Amino acid sequence: MTGGAAAEDNVTLRQRVREEWIDYNGHLSEAYYVLIFGYATDALMERVGLDTAYRQRTGCSLYTVEGHVRYLNEVACGTEVEVVTRVLDVGSKKLRLCHEMWRGGTLAATEELMALHVDQAQGAAVGFDTATAERLSAMVAELPEYAGRSIG
Repeated sequence: MTGGAAAEDNVTLRQRVREEWIDYNGHLSEAYYVLIFGYATDALMERVGLDTAYRQRTGCSLYTVEGHVRYLNEVACGTEVEVVTRVLDVGSKKLRLCHEMWRGGTLAATEELMALHVDQAQGAAVGFDTATAERLSAMVAELPEYAGRSIG
């Protein structure tokens, strides 16, 4: 997505930045970028059927096992941000996705995540059910240029 937030159906989350999330430099504190991205992951889970009812019925949920955040532009108190989420890859037990946080037409931050589908009773990764795997697979998008980068 270049030049601004994506089409409406690609926006996973809208969030207004709260005063208590502002750091001593006067902008969104790094922990709250991750919080907002976490809310976007929750919204994606709801969208694909990994919601509360699914978790109660199956005992399974997504667990983030790795993440990479890029802080690109400051976000001020009261700003409404939009998070666009892309599914990058789906395996039998894993999900790779990225979130892009936009403020107006400016990309403020990105987060790339690897998550596992975990059976909480077993404490182990298990395969997605067929319907969920199909919904996620249908969402797989082109990798953004920054995906897979390491810190350098």
